[in-house]
Amino acid sequence: MDFALPEHLPGLLAEMDAFIEAEIKPLERENMQYFDRRREFARTDLDNGGVPAREWEDLLDEMRRRADAAGWLRYGLPEEFGGRGGSNLDMAVIREHLAHKGLGLHNDLQDESSIVGNFPQVIMMSRFGTDAQKREWVEAMLTGERSMAFGLTEPNHGSDATWMETTAVRDGDDWVINGAKRWNTGVHRATHDLVFARTSGQDGSAVGITAFLVPTDTPGFTVPYYWWTFNMPSDHGEVELKDVRVPADAVLGEVDHGLEVGQTFLHENRIRQAASSLGAAQYCIDRAAQYAGDRIVFGKPLSVNQAVQWPLAELQTEAQMVRLLVYYAAWHLDRDHHMEVSDKVSMANYRANRLVCEAADRAMQIHGGVGYSRHEPFEHIYRHHRRYRITEGAEEIQIRRVAQRMLKLGRK
Repeated sequence: MDFALPEHLPGLLAEMDAFIEAEIKPLERENMQYFDRRREFARTDLDNGGVPAREWEDLLDEMRRRADAAGWLRYGLPEEFGGRGGSNLDMAVIREHLAHKGLGLHNDLQDESSIVGNFPQVIMMSRFGTDAQKREWVEAMLTGERSMAFGLTEPNHGSDATWMETTAVRDGDDWVINGAKRWNTGVHRATHDLVFARTSGQDGSAVGITAFLVPTDTPGFTVPYYWWTFNMPSDHGEVELKDVRVPADAVLGEVDHGLEVGQTFLHENRIRQAASSLGAAQYCIDRAAQYAGDRIVFGKPLSVNQAVQWPLAELQTEAQMVRLLVYYAAWHLDRDHHMEVSDKVSMANYRANRLVCEAADRAMQIHGGVGYSRHEPFEHIYRHHRRYRITEGAEEIQIRRVAQRMLKLGRK
């Protein structure tokens, strides 16, 4: 078995690093309030529901424009969308590499903006959209002309999505939607919300749920407030839908089979999320190891103490195991239908998300009081990645997925 990276990747990463140094780092240095100890407060519009400040998002837009002009932003997309057809394995290696570089404009954690974009919505549209929807949506999403929030979770239903209470009923050629959604990420600027609603079937059935592209300015669509979270700013809106009317062509995918659309979003996102968590974890481990060697305590380097050595050695071992697991899952995702490898993706995701939280916590501990301060990035890394142990499939749900596949539960 060959464990070497595809031969094109080392050179690609070197080119990417050169682009970051030439185009992105100067822009970052001009806007350090978003990256140093002030980052959380500079990024947050405290007087507007705690959503991201417009100036901060304008800076991210400029980063993406530069990356797109240089041919990096769309790397993972098919050539028909202006991409390079980068594989899932490519994207895993790249996302790990970028996160391993630490905090910066090149790969921001808070809203997952990166010079190499992660576009699960574009992939969803490519797989499930009609020809007319693709023409209308794909390029518009890549340029920012259109954007799509994701409305699956509800106030009374999170992981139990098949029990959702939001409904859509036909009225002539239209659909009328009623219900509520929670944690609608990105809805503060989204032109549309991808709302999942029950259109037939019984509670608990995966069949009978449909995905709708709902313009956020549709009458009856309101965002009463945004949830303030462990990691700010927050773009997680509470959404209410009261007699929201959309046309038949607002359906994405097949009527009653909307969860297939949602599963595509989750699997594409989870493996890249796992790679980012791995890279951030390795950054924390490396920084802690360097500090332990430099810090002199009681006349000796901190690193001579086994109480420091052993936790770092455990984390380094775990990082190497998770790296192999992430690459293995990404490799399979490139070759098999996403549902066939969902257990492998779940394994990689929940282990990587745990790892980064443990690594950030240990880096804080080894750095002492300075590690606890906002002058170091560890608190930011921890607060950001801690959410991934809950969002897009809580780790308990992902462990259950592994158990279902292993024990053949639910299969005849």
